[in-house]
Amino acid sequence: MRVALFVTCVNDAVYPATGIATVRLLERLGVAVDFPAAQTCCGQPQFNTGYRRETEPLVRRTARAFEGYEYVVTPSGSCAAMVREHYPKFGETALPARTYELTEFLVDILGVTDVGAYFPHTVTYHPSCHGLRLLGLGERPRRLLEAVKGLELRELPGADECCGFGGTFAVKNSDVSAAMGQDKVRNAASTGADVLCGADNSCLMHIGGILRRQDAPQRALHIADILASTEEEPLL
Repeated sequence: MRVALFVTCVNDAVYPATGIATVRLLERLGVAVDFPAAQTCCGQPQFNTGYRRETEPLVRRTARAFEGYEYVVTPSGSCAAMVREHYPKFGETALPARTYELTEFLVDILGVTDVGAYFPHTVTYHPSCHGLRLLGLGERPRRLLEAVKGLELRELPGADECCGFGGTFAVKNSDVSAAMGQDKVRNAASTGADVLCGADNSCLMHIGGILRRQDAPQRALHIADILASTEEEPLL
């Protein structure tokens, strides 16, 4: 099987290790991964801010970049949701049907939950809003984490509450955004877990920033980084 990696702007610019981890993970599972160099922003920031005319060229460019691939895989619930939920509004229907967030691709298409990962740490999982509400990822990420050797998964209080990032929301409503992030960090700290895990680095950037400013011992990590970790090549 050959897939295209839709790495997303945030991962490309700020968290390239997540893209690398995604490729390592998929290749370990026997999947060949291409990286179409023409990919760029999917248009989500413009669309969410109300600039529909400015969004359309990015929609068309993204659709062209991934032509010819049966599966397009992305380690981002928010960008997957943009393509699946909003691209049809621009008349693009082929790409949405072929786009999968990483955890749903692993569980639904490859049919695996045990990916051979090893991560001997305590972890709590934050389900981001787009993955939870728009994509309906449900228990898929948890099932993958529960199968990781050495990992102890701890329940996050208020897990279904937004972390407060919300893209441009964090800029327009910074005080509310910061307060929501503080609530999420407090709940995560109450679990005593070493790592707060998520499937969207935009949320983890927000939460992780608060953790670092507080000199908190907890670390924010993308689920791809954990699933790519093995006994031979451990992440931590």
